[in-house]
Amino acid sequence: MGSELKKAIDQISKDRGIDRGVLIDTLEEAVRSSVARKYSDAMDIEVTFNEDAGEIEVYQFKVVVDEVEDEISEITLEEAQAHDPNIRIDDEMGFKLKVEDLGRIAAQSAKQVIIQRMRDAEQQIIFNEYKDRKGEIVSGIIQRRDRSGWIINLGRTEAVLPKGEQIPRERYKRGDRVQALVIDVQKEARGPQITVSRSHPDYMASLFKREVPEVDDGTVKIMGVSRDPGLRAKVAVNSIDRDVDPVGACVGIRGSRIQNIVQEMRGERIDIVVWSQDIAVYAQNALSPAVISRIMVDEEEKILEVIVPDDQLTVAIGRKGQNVKLASRLLGWKIDVFTQSRYGEINSIGKGMDQLASVAEIPLENFISAGFESASQLAGASEEELLAVSGMTSSKIMDIKAAANLLGVESFEEKTEESESGQGEVEEATVETEEETQLVEESPEASETEEPETEDKE
Repeated sequence: MGSELKKAIDQISKDRGIDRGVLIDTLEEAVRSSVARKYSDAMDIEVTFNEDAGEIEVYQFKVVVDEVEDEISEITLEEAQAHDPNIRIDDEMGFKLKVEDLGRIAAQSAKQVIIQRMRDAEQQIIFNEYKDRKGEIVSGIIQRRDRSGWIINLGRTEAVLPKGEQIPRERYKRGDRVQALVIDVQKEARGPQITVSRSHPDYMASLFKREVPEVDDGTVKIMGVSRDPGLRAKVAVNSIDRDVDPVGACVGIRGSRIQNIVQEMRGERIDIVVWSQDIAVYAQNALSPAVISRIMVDEEEKILEVIVPDDQLTVAIGRKGQNVKLASRLLGWKIDVFTQSRYGEINSIGKGMDQLASVAEIPLENFISAGFESASQLAGASEEELLAVSGMTSSKIMDIKAAANLLGVESFEEKTEESESGQGEVEEATVETEEETQLVEESPEASETEEPETEDKE
């Protein structure tokens, strides 16, 4: 019987992956609980597993006294000396109990304890296994669907793929094999709760690590990922080896590597962006394929003002703002995109207004937000209209009016218009000069003058 118990412990330990010591402790605790249920919680017992005999041994201990008051914990000297003649008063004496005498109810109780402890031990093993696997890709089979999402069978345990972590418009059915990223592992009463994701940016980074050897060995680093799951993504890469092209390494020969990732992402378009320490260069790469004319950087507020040709606005912004949104997430900066013509209008608005705004110590944006589009409009506004500007007071209104008179806002704007018209005349003059030069070059006199020189050279 003892050898059978020992074999059972070894077999369960091997099949379930539970430590043998944990199983033995579970058995001892189960038997201890059964003894207490059959007799009394006050009984002083000791339960051990005898490796040599391969069986559980239970000993009850009693104190030797002259007169017994509690039969469960005490024994008379006469009864004790019948077992051991050398026993004395106040000594503690142990008696071996037969496990077979515990009865059916106690045995059932022991069985329940063993099952529960084994389940707890198994859940602890699973939790310990997956708690260190956050950020890893796991594969499983779609089993069923409940309120929290799809339940995926991972083999020894299950994981949940919540609706918010799924790729939009992706459809599953029972029996489908899917891959996902482990993003959270929680220990709960019903067992470890493993949450996985297919829409997380780190899932794409993990796929690149799996498909691209240069990413796996650290030669090419993934500097950032921003995704619009199922539609488009931007991945920033950087190479620590000058001889290794990070984009080419990720794309692979004839696009073999990137196609494997796109296929796993159900056709999600992936833009591979070259990372740069220069935020302006990085932004230009991130906004590709748009052509960028100029970028202004506000380091303090982390804002980029990007100016593009008028015909490049839709390319820079992308469908439903997707391109600029993904680029902004990738950089971690706010990106404002302007066309060249629109940016020129904004600058012209602020040409005289910025001086008046500085006098009032109010940001220029506050005036623009209030609807003022020129310095003359600001100078001619009523007190009521000016008080609508955030931060404006009556004393600041007086300062603005005085500054407008002192600067001569109207004459300033007239000079600006004259300057712009003058510039137009210069441009036209330049064109005329070029035309005249062209006529001179085509004239017969010029041809005759040039011919002798050509002959001399020959």
